[in-house]
Amino acid sequence: MRLSLKPPAAAATLRRFSADPHSTPPDPSCHISETLSLLQTSDPISWPANPKLADLLSAVSPPSVLKITRQLPDSRSALNFFEYLKASPHLSDSAPLAFQAVLELAMRENPNSPGKLYELFAMSKEQNTPLSVNAGTLLIKCFSRANMLEEMFTVFGSIDGQVRNTYVVNLVVSGLFKLGRFDDALKLVDEMLQPDACNPPNGYTLSIVFSSILGRNCIGSSVTDEEIYDIFSRFGERGLCLSGFRLTRLISRLCRNCDCYKAWNAMQKAMNSGSDVEVYSCNFLLSSLGHQRDYARMNLLMQQMKEKGITPTVVTYGIMIKSLCKIRRLDEALEVLEKMRDGEAGIEPDVVIYNTLIDGLCKVGRQEEGLKLMERMRLSDSKCEPNTGTYNCLIDGFCKVGDVDKGRELFEQMSDLDAGINVVSLNAMLGGMCRVGRVSSAMELFSRMRKEKGLEGNAVTYTVLITAFCGANNIEKAMDLFDEMKENGCTPDAIVYYTLISGLTRAGKMDDAMSIKLRMEEAGFRLDIVGYNIMTGGFCRKDRIDEVSELLKEMESVGLKPDRVTYNTLLSYFCDKGDFKHARRVMKRMVDDGLTPTVVTYGALIQGYCSKKKLGSAMKIFRDMKSTSKVPPNTVIYNILIDSHCKGDHVDTALSLMDEMRDRGVKPSTTTYNALFKGLQQRNWSEKALQFMKQMIEQECVPDYSTMEILTEWLSAAGETEKLKEFVRAYRASDPTV
Repeated sequence: MRLSLKPPAAAATLRRFSADPHSTPPDPSCHISETLSLLQTSDPISWPANPKLADLLSAVSPPSVLKITRQLPDSRSALNFFEYLKASPHLSDSAPLAFQAVLELAMRENPNSPGKLYELFAMSKEQNTPLSVNAGTLLIKCFSRANMLEEMFTVFGSIDGQVRNTYVVNLVVSGLFKLGRFDDALKLVDEMLQPDACNPPNGYTLSIVFSSILGRNCIGSSVTDEEIYDIFSRFGERGLCLSGFRLTRLISRLCRNCDCYKAWNAMQKAMNSGSDVEVYSCNFLLSSLGHQRDYARMNLLMQQMKEKGITPTVVTYGIMIKSLCKIRRLDEALEVLEKMRDGEAGIEPDVVIYNTLIDGLCKVGRQEEGLKLMERMRLSDSKCEPNTGTYNCLIDGFCKVGDVDKGRELFEQMSDLDAGINVVSLNAMLGGMCRVGRVSSAMELFSRMRKEKGLEGNAVTYTVLITAFCGANNIEKAMDLFDEMKENGCTPDAIVYYTLISGLTRAGKMDDAMSIKLRMEEAGFRLDIVGYNIMTGGFCRKDRIDEVSELLKEMESVGLKPDRVTYNTLLSYFCDKGDFKHARRVMKRMVDDGLTPTVVTYGALIQGYCSKKKLGSAMKIFRDMKSTSKVPPNTVIYNILIDSHCKGDHVDTALSLMDEMRDRGVKPSTTTYNALFKGLQQRNWSEKALQFMKQMIEQECVPDYSTMEILTEWLSAAGETEKLKEFVRAYRASDPTV
C-alpha cells in the first residue's frame, strides 16, 4: 500500500469531532451524570425507544459523549452505545468520538490483543465511521508495537487528511523504521519536507529519523551517506538541525566512511544554526581531517570551537599533535603542547600525548629532544611518569640512528618501571644491535631476558635474529632459531621463510632452500617473483639447469610471468657456459614477452662473448646496443670491452673506446683505468700512461691498490719515479686518507 500525506475529501463533521475535546466548553455535569445513569440502568435494547435518553444526548456536546462513553463499565457496553448513536440520525455525528472510547476500553481490557482492536476498526470502516485523530493514534501505536504493518497502513490511510497532524505522521514514520521499512519511512519524510506539506516536520520528526538511520537497526539498510546528508540538509532548510550526540553520530559515520567533505559541511551547518555541538563531534572531524592532512581546516575548526565556547579536551589536543607528528611538523606539534598547558583550558598533557611527540621526534632523528621531553614528563604538574611505550619510542629511535649504546642504557633503565620491559622493547633493542653487526650480543641479550624476565620472543623477535644470522652467513644458527621458533608456538610468517630461502640460496644450500620452500607452501604461503628469481639464480650458480626449468614451469602454473631479472639470470647462465644459441633464444623470448632488454641484459651477452674471446661478436652486440636499443652503454659495458681488448693486445681499440666514453659523457671508473694501464704496460706506452694518470687526477677518480701496484712496478722500472710521486702527492693533497 502506498502511503501519502495528501488529504482525501474533507469531512466537516469529522474535523469538528476530531478536535481536542477540551476545546469545547463543558456541558452541565448534571446532564452527563443523568445520561450515564440512564445508560447503566437500562437495557441497550430499550435505548432507541427512550425519548428521555435522546433528549439528554441532544443536549450534550460530542466531547461530553466521549466522556460518557469512557465511563461505561466495559467495551461491550461502550460498543452498544456507539451502535445506538450510529443508528440515530440526529446523534450520529457523535459516533466517531464514542468509537474512540470503545477502542480505549478494549485496549485497557486486552492490552496484548491487537487483533480485537483491528476487528473493531474493520467494523467501523464497514459502517463508514470516520476515525478521530486520537482513535487513529491509538490504533497506529498498537499496531506498530505488534509489528502489524499492513494494519497500521490501513489505519493511517483512514484518517482524514484535514485532521491528520504531524504527531500522527511521526508515529507512522517511527513504526516504519522500527519494522525495517526504511524506504517507505523516508518517502513519508520526503513528503513532510516538501515546501507545501500539510504536516511539516518538527523536532520529534528529526529525532525519529536520525535515531533510526544512524542507529544499530540501520546496519545493512540501503540508506547511503549521500541520502543521509541530503535529509540532514533539508531538515536544516526547515530550521531543524541535529545537535548533541545525534550530530556526533552523523559526523562519526561520515568520517568513518572517509567522507570528510560532507562531515565538514554538516559541522558548519550545525554551528551556523546555533545547535549544541559536542566536543566529541569536533574530535571525530579533527581526526578525519588529520588523516587527510588537511591542517588548514583543522586549525579553522579549532578556532571555531573557541568562538563557540566548545572546550577542547586532552583528546582534542592529542589528535592535533598526532596529525602534525604524522606529517613531520614537529615544531608545530610542540607549539600545540605549549598552548595546551598555557592556554585558557589549562589542560595537562597525558602520557599518550608525550609518547606521540617523543615518537615523532625520534622518527625525524631528534632523539635528544625526545629524551629531554621524557624528563619534562616527570617534572610536569600532573607527574606524568614515562611508561613502557615512552621508553620503546626512545630505544627504537636511538637504535635506528646507530646509537645502540644509548638505546641499551634506556633498555636497562626500564627494569625499574612498574610495567617493565615488554617484547616490543626487546625487539627494538635486538633490531638495533643486529643492524650494527652485534648479532652475538643480541643473541646473548635475548637469552638473558628469557632467563631473568621470563620474556619469550614473538614472531618479530625470531625474524630479526634469523635475518641477522642469514646476513652473517651463519645459516646453521638461523635454522636452529627457525626450529626453536616453531617449538615455542610462534608461527613463522612469509618474511621468515623468504629470509631463510634467500640465506640458504646465497650459501649455495639449494636442497635446504627447496625444503624450506616446501614448508612455506605447507604453511599457506607462496613465493613471489622475487623469491623465484633468487632460487633460479641459486640453481644457475650450481649448474642445476633441470631444477631451473622446473621452477620456471611452476612459476607459470601459479600465474607468475618471468620478469627482466629472470631473463637476465638465464641469459648470464647461458653466456657463462658459452651457449650463445640458448642465450639468443632467451633474449628473443624476453622481447616477445614485451620486456625491453636492460643494460644488464646487454652486459651479460657482451661479457659472455668476451670471456670466450669472441670480441667481434661482443662488438656487434655493442654496436647494436648503441644504434637500435634505447639503452645506452654504461661504464660497466665499456670496462668489459676495454679490459677484454687490452688482454687481447688490441690496445688501440681500447683507446678508441676510451675516447668514445669521453664523447658520450660516460665517466671512467678506477676499474677502467686499471684495465687500460695493464694494456699500456704490455705495449710499454708510458707516455700514454702518464696522460691517463693526469686525467684520473682531473676527474677525481681515486686509484686503488691495483692501480698503484701496476704503476709502481712499471714506472719505477721505466725511470718515471718522480711522475709517480707527483701522482701520489696530488691525491694526498686532496684526500689525506689516500
